[in-house]
Amino acid sequence: METSLDHLPERKQRELGEIRRILFEEFEDTIAGRNAPHRKAGRILKVILYGSHARGDWVEDPVGGYFSDYDVLVVVNHEELADPIEYWSKAEDHLLRAHTISKKLSVPAHIITHSLTDVNKQLKKGRPFFRDILRDGIALYEAPDNPFDQPVTLPPDEARAEAQKHFDKWFPSATAFFSMARHALSEGNENEAAFVLHQTTERLYDCFLLVSTLYAPKSHKINLLRSQCEQLDARLIQAWPRDTKFTQRCFELLRGAYVNARYSEHYKITAEELEWICERITILQGLVKDICQERLGS
Repeated sequence: METSLDHLPERKQRELGEIRRILFEEFEDTIAGRNAPHRKAGRILKVILYGSHARGDWVEDPVGGYFSDYDVLVVVNHEELADPIEYWSKAEDHLLRAHTISKKLSVPAHIITHSLTDVNKQLKKGRPFFRDILRDGIALYEAPDNPFDQPVTLPPDEARAEAQKHFDKWFPSATAFFSMARHALSEGNENEAAFVLHQTTERLYDCFLLVSTLYAPKSHKINLLRSQCEQLDARLIQAWPRDTKFTQRCFELLRGAYVNARYSEHYKITAEELEWICERITILQGLVKDICQERLGS
């Protein structure tokens, strides 16, 4: 695996150093005082940049408002330590503040967390997502003597059959949720509609990722899922325009709906905003269907 960041501007190299610092700082703080042996001995084994910034094809489009995010895989030495809520929520909050408040990061940073055992298991199963990380990823940190296993290449027929099963499960599920959201909207239940639209979007992105790479992160964060999908196929970018405050606000309302639309009395979303979100999800639905069928056909 490569370790050089020379293909990136110095500004981005500094930002990746800040991401690495935040990850170690918050992880060490999270496990401090834990009594279980595996928690006390918890370690980050690898921090790996993957996606467009690792490949060198990141996008910066000030006119259209699209900028490629940072994608980072964190590998730990025990399965429990990969739990994103229990062990990584503070790091994710810190990374968010570094982008939105302190401005130390020019674009958002998304992390996924796995144990070394799990990554090696995925490599032995021939999962393209992890195989591609081994091929294209750049190690921002690697502890010695903790190698990845050699990846297996899944036979194309097996990969396609598995991808088809994912499509047959998740695309109809997303369609069903979309219908429920429209019904809630027609009844004037705005918050319920927002939550179900979030679930529709999550399922569409999961469908696309599972068909494309046989892997989707266990996350309800549609900003993370959107970033993963758009870096795999830039056609998906058109689903969510970013060029006005209204479009940015609508996506933020959708992003926050998973929790806030259900539990926060301060969450407010208008029928106009929901109608716009429905229009964009209709476009996303068509794109996901066409691209998935294109990939399954090939």
